[in-house]
Amino acid sequence: MKLSVVIPAYNEAESIPETIHAIYEVLEKIKIDNEILVVNDNSSDNTLSVLENLSKKYDTLRFITNEGPNGFGFAVRKGLENFSGDCVAIMMADLSDSPYDLVKFYATMMEGDYDCVFGSRFISGGNTIDYPFAKKILNRFANNLIKIVFGIKYNDTTNAFKLYRKKTIEGLKPFLSPHFNLTIELSLKAIIRGYSYKVVPNSWKNRKHGVSNLKIREMGSRYFFIMLYCLIEKFFSKGDFKKKW
Repeated sequence: MKLSVVIPAYNEAESIPETIHAIYEVLEKIKIDNEILVVNDNSSDNTLSVLENLSKKYDTLRFITNEGPNGFGFAVRKGLENFSGDCVAIMMADLSDSPYDLVKFYATMMEGDYDCVFGSRFISGGNTIDYPFAKKILNRFANNLIKIVFGIKYNDTTNAFKLYRKKTIEGLKPFLSPHFNLTIELSLKAIIRGYSYKVVPNSWKNRKHGVSNLKIREMGSRYFFIMLYCLIEKFFSKGDFKKKW
């Protein structure tokens, strides 16, 4: 089963070489058929030229540019419309996610025949390194609220690092989220629509270069909108979007 890795990148010229190298090295070592698809989100630095050089070195690397509209969600959605694998993982360009966790996700999907594999940094075996305190407090509040409202056990829906089968991605469309709220849209839709999933622990470490593109003050209303949308679907869609296979 071919694995695609979609990586949105906005002004990640400093981070992206190490990220690509680490992912490529691990996937080639384990001998997983793969595609690394970087979506350049119309970067204003030299991310594009860096990707052009990297593509000459790594044969499974492919990159496209999201000309606009721009934003994390739009970039990921561009990747989800263009990947070629049988399953797809979403990873960050700053190497905050471990390539070895990616292999664990892939093995879990293969062994259990799951539609999705979700990572959690906040269960036994998961961990965070240099996680900003204020961000962590807001993270736990938001995720616990989602758990209560939707009556689910999964405690890290805001974690972008997840793996989906291609057929699952098709079944979750259409996508609405233009920003980081896409992370909860994908997982909540998968759960509501009856796709099978397994939660496994993963690690997270803070970036070495640059600054995060997540603007916490801007995200509250956007997360709330997607929560409300998914809640309406859960109680009023009458199963119209349920898994069909």
